[in-house]
Amino acid sequence: MLLSKRKKISIGAAISLLLVAVAFIFYFLDPADYLFFPKCPFLMITGLECPGCGSQRAIHELLHFRIGEAFTQNAVVPIAIPYIFLGIYLDLFRGKEKYPRLERFFFGKWAGIIVIVIFISYWILRNIFK
Repeated sequence: MLLSKRKKISIGAAISLLLVAVAFIFYFLDPADYLFFPKCPFLMITGLECPGCGSQRAIHELLHFRIGEAFTQNAVVPIAIPYIFLGIYLDLFRGKEKYPRLERFFFGKWAGIIVIVIFISYWILRNIFK
């Protein structure tokens, strides 16, 4: 289903407002200090970390420009955030039309397989080298 230009702008504006609100919360409130941030059910049940464990703390650290600390909390987050923003740009802001090769390279079939392999590998390795 193709979205009209007006709907795409509305979706982009809603996403932008949501991101600003989330960034505001994560900037001023450290997830390690506040209990209302959700805890990982996989970690609570198994004692093992999933690929997303530490991502809230990593986002908090990134917003304070502590890149190294963000990597220690969750090494995937500092890499995934620009990747997600690229996907949003390509999908909502006509990036696919301007840069079709970029879209195929980063979001094609093989890119999806590589992302899955990276996540599963990270999941395993972070629990081995804990």
